[in-house]
Amino acid sequence: MILSGSSVLLADQVVMQPDQTGQQIKLVLMMVAFAVIMWFMMIQPQRKKAKELDLMLKALRPGDKVVSTSGIIGVVLSIKDRSVSIRSADTKLEILKSAVAEVTERNGDAVETKT
Repeated sequence: MILSGSSVLLADQVVMQPDQTGQQIKLVLMMVAFAVIMWFMMIQPQRKKAKELDLMLKALRPGDKVVSTSGIIGVVLSIKDRSVSIRSADTKLEILKSAVAEVTERNGDAVETKT
C-alpha cells in the first residue's frame, strides 16, 4: 500500500474536542430559563388566585349570596373561624370557608365577575 504525504499529515492531526465547560454553562442557563418560564406560567397565577380567594373570604359578610365549590347557592347567615352558615332554600347548612367558590351578591348588590 502506498501512502502519499498528504494522507500521513491528515492522520497526524489532533481532533479537537468540543468545549465541555461551554456546554455545561448552556445546560445550566437553559434549566434556569425553564424554571423562570414555569414560575410565570404556573406558579405565579396560582398564587395570585389564592390571594384573591383569601381576600374574598376575609370580606365575606352576613347577607352575601355565595356559591360553594359543590354548586350550592345560599345566603350567608353567620361566619365562624373556619366555617360559614348559609341558608339555601329552606335549609340551613354549615360549610367550610374554603368551600366558598365565589360571592355573587354582596348584601343585595350584584358583584361583577371576571371572564
